[in-house]
Amino acid sequence: MIPDLQNKISAAVEKFSTSLANTPPELYEPIRYMLSLGGKRIRPLFVLTACKLYKEETEKALSSALAVELFHNFTLVHDDIMDNAPIRRGQPTVHQKWNNNVAILSGDVMMVKAIQLISDSKLEPQILINVLSTFNEMAIGVCEGQQLDLNYEQSYKISIPQYLKMIELKTAVLLAASLKIGGLIGGASDEDAKHLYEFGKNIGIAFQLQDDLLDVYGEEGKFGKIKGGDIIANKKTFLLIKAREMAMTSPLLSEELEQWIGIKTTNDRDSNEKIEAVTRIYDFVNIKKVTEGEILFFHQKAITSLEKVNADSDKKNNLLNLTEKLLSRES
Repeated sequence: MIPDLQNKISAAVEKFSTSLANTPPELYEPIRYMLSLGGKRIRPLFVLTACKLYKEETEKALSSALAVELFHNFTLVHDDIMDNAPIRRGQPTVHQKWNNNVAILSGDVMMVKAIQLISDSKLEPQILINVLSTFNEMAIGVCEGQQLDLNYEQSYKISIPQYLKMIELKTAVLLAASLKIGGLIGGASDEDAKHLYEFGKNIGIAFQLQDDLLDVYGEEGKFGKIKGGDIIANKKTFLLIKAREMAMTSPLLSEELEQWIGIKTTNDRDSNEKIEAVTRIYDFVNIKKVTEGEILFFHQKAITSLEKVNADSDKKNNLLNLTEKLLSRES
């Protein structure tokens, strides 16, 4: 089932790219370029898989699936500008390939096109209202999460609840909304739509925590990122926030961790030394086990919500298997 849905999504993305205007090229070519970089397309897959819980035919959900993929890529284009990131999916970022102004405008068009796709999707009026409302609330939430992330970069310390709320907004609500939108289009009750949203939200939080963990303990060749990149950047991940909290029981350990956090590395040798030192502290406080426990907690919360969804067990298992692959990834 999943490969068929992936093929539908790929065909829809290709058709959309072909349908874009050609003038001015600086506005539309970056959109085609961004979409051509691929990615796992998990979010549109969630839309179609959730829809399929209630009906076999997913054509009515395809426009909305494409809309969430466009929105996701819009956020990546703008995030890359804010982070001054040079690479996305192994290729130059849009602002790097063109410039910041082009990237901002192209991203804006992607956002507008996403809303247009949903508005023109010929859904029943009440379902359309609910889908648009879910999409708009999600879009605002993602922006709020991004702003919190920017705020926290300037904060000396943040709490675990603050961090979890930030990743819920920045990452998890898009997965949650994708599932709720798919369910609504398929014919889910309000109660089922709520449970699907909660399932996606908690899977999204678990996914980001797994991302934090893999940055330190994943295999670099499989994960697709520079191992220890978060440590070098002093990024306030769950691991760092929790390790700081746990190290407070030992003044010497806490002082050592703070000293390493205060060091800005300028070459590979210094970076490697910092990664090794901070990882040793993480190992000492057993942060890997603590983080795995937190991932399991949110994973279990997600499963509890899915169990409450009134749909065929085999179809729910397809959705569960898809999310299991998402969480067990090494890349």
